[in-house]
Amino acid sequence: MSEQHTTLIRPQDQTGAERATAVAHPNIALIKYWGKSDERLFLPRTDSLSMTLDIFPTTTHVRLDAQAGHDAVTLNGVPATGEALRRIVTFLDLVRDRAGSLQRAVVDTENTVPTGAGLASSASGFAALATAAAAAYGLDLDATALSRLARRGSGSASRSIFGGFAMWHAGRTTGTATDADLSSYAEPVPTAELDPALVIAVVNAGPKDVSSRTAMRRTVDTSPLYEPWAASSRDDLADMQVALKRGDLEAVGEIAERNALGMHATMLAARPAVRYLSPATLTVLDSVLQLRRDGIPAYATMDAGPNVKVLCRRADADRVAGVVRSAAARVSVHIAGPGPGARLLCGVGR
Repeated sequence: MSEQHTTLIRPQDQTGAERATAVAHPNIALIKYWGKSDERLFLPRTDSLSMTLDIFPTTTHVRLDAQAGHDAVTLNGVPATGEALRRIVTFLDLVRDRAGSLQRAVVDTENTVPTGAGLASSASGFAALATAAAAAYGLDLDATALSRLARRGSGSASRSIFGGFAMWHAGRTTGTATDADLSSYAEPVPTAELDPALVIAVVNAGPKDVSSRTAMRRTVDTSPLYEPWAASSRDDLADMQVALKRGDLEAVGEIAERNALGMHATMLAARPAVRYLSPATLTVLDSVLQLRRDGIPAYATMDAGPNVKVLCRRADADRVAGVVRSAAARVSVHIAGPGPGARLLCGVGR
């Protein structure tokens, strides 16, 4: 278990309200999380493993306001409404409960990753919110406790607390839900010397027709392929940890690709089916196969959405990006490497 600690920065503004600013990056799961055992506590059915990216950061400012009667939340300059607002306020209520505070908050979030498109915007968003809110409300949390807290906003946010590769433990109940809650957190994964890149092909940056939450629940409840995939995912995780320790990027890619394609197969078998794969997605997947035929180790992974991430060596990233860009029209391509964990910023609240 990690012994890292979060340094609290609690400057005061002119009215005495505490404030903090944090930044976090999205992560892409190489061994997928799909399906919850407890929706209230955000407990997954299986362990997962991801790589935090060095692009698409989310920056979140939290300022406490003793005079306010409700939370005020702004997302990319627009007041939050509906489900987005409800999730953030619910999360802030959890932080307030732990801090023993009744103060409302002013939250301003700048998100550079497309929201709701299967690009892990909720991971960076709630990792940044957890880090900033915990500091603003005076919670002294180590990295493991912060990971548990971020999980309550979005499961994958537990992994964005850490940089590089991280594994999220599903949590094992030994009698009460609290036991599982405490044992479900992320931690860094040891790796040998690796120099990976993820080439991200954004096929569609718009919101998905079927949310991840709805698709996940439908898949678990109705897909005859779900339980076999969950069992095989546990084997994939063990194989992935060995491959990372060896520094075997080709094995890492092979395992990630089979795990992702298996997850999408479970969704296609749901009733009714959940299909995120578009014609452009399949074109990008075909280009990845052609890269391998041409001797370039490149492997695809996808989350709940049409967008494709291609794992390759950093030295091959520009070539991979060029092939993917040429294969599919109107696809934007980005190159990411392993990124940092969530952190508080200097000059908080500016």
